[in-house]
Amino acid sequence: MEREKLLSYILDSYPYPILFADCDHIIRYMNKRAQYHYYRERGYRDLIGKSLFDCHQNAKSEEIIRETVERLKNHGNEAFLHVNVRNERVYIVPVRDENGELIGYFERFEMNQQK
Repeated sequence: MEREKLLSYILDSYPYPILFADCDHIIRYMNKRAQYHYYRERGYRDLIGKSLFDCHQNAKSEEIIRETVERLKNHGNEAFLHVNVRNERVYIVPVRDENGELIGYFERFEMNQQK
């Protein structure tokens, strides 16, 4: 099995949306759960190759994402953004090349465990 296909299957098995964007905030990959979330639930179409800010149209959201990615460029780690309306914690996770340089980031969601 080719590596790219295998990685796609692995990411598609994750039960939360994963959306990868490059350092110019262009969406390059969405797992199946992200496609469902953005296309079916939120009504967007054909986001691959488009700006992340096409679906984050709030100026405050854009500012937070841009600031967070700047911190990631300076070798920052995963950053917590907020808890969404589904009670999921949303993070931005850096993706780096073999030299440690930031090549992009992905949004990661997880259930917010409250006691």
